[in-house]
Amino acid sequence: MKKNIYSILRGKFLISDDSFKNWRIIIFVSFLAIIMIASSHKADEKVHEIARLTNEVKELRSAFVDGRSKLMRLKMESTIINKVAEKEIYISEVPPTKIRIKTQEK
Repeated sequence: MKKNIYSILRGKFLISDDSFKNWRIIIFVSFLAIIMIASSHKADEKVHEIARLTNEVKELRSAFVDGRSKLMRLKMESTIINKVAEKEIYISEVPPTKIRIKTQEK
């Protein structure tokens, strides 16, 4: 038992005659570990990108709602009346009348 543990610790399994199959497994496992680390880094980057885009969407949505509410206030009749009153333009007291044109048939 001690001999087996000492041979593993000294690395005899890497330099013995049939060590080629051991090296293949070690290289394969190392390659898989590198791929796993790279894919986890890519997943973390995507999570951070999604969080950044979510925050950006929230900011743009709030800016849109704010702009829409400002537009609603500017479109109100009372606001328009006040703006044009500064230029001394007032609302007509006489309501508008519809003009109808009759077409002549030939």
